[in-house]
Amino acid sequence: MQCPNCHSKESKVTDSRDDDRSVRRRRECLACSHRFTTYEKIEIPRFSIVKRDRSREGYDRSKITTGIFLAFEKRPFTKSRLEEFADDIEQELISLGQKEIKSSQIGDIVSRHIKAADEVAYLRFISVYKSFKNAKSFIREADKLIRQ
Repeated sequence: MQCPNCHSKESKVTDSRDDDRSVRRRRECLACSHRFTTYEKIEIPRFSIVKRDRSREGYDRSKITTGIFLAFEKRPFTKSRLEEFADDIEQELISLGQKEIKSSQIGDIVSRHIKAADEVAYLRFISVYKSFKNAKSFIREADKLIRQ
């Protein structure tokens, strides 16, 4: 690990904290004694997304997080909680073990996670995901949610 202060490659770990998805390490440079923090994250396997028009694009986590943040806008959830949602969804996608995943599959997984957490956010998300054309579509989906 290279020191951000003097660019020396010699450092020692003074503290390490581990959670389910990453490792935080506090380091001290052996050359200049500068302290800095590094994070290790598990690398996400590469897979392609097959869109509705059958075109393909690489997986982009930011699209999921943007959708989640928009759905939960002004709802009582912290940014870290929403990041956990994105992590859980990403783990579920990885566990599918597929090289290609349909965008509709991703939408279903995301909507299931959101629905379990917040009904208003769920309605916001699916109104975009399912491209509601009018208020009747929205009301039908809200009625389904109420009946469940």
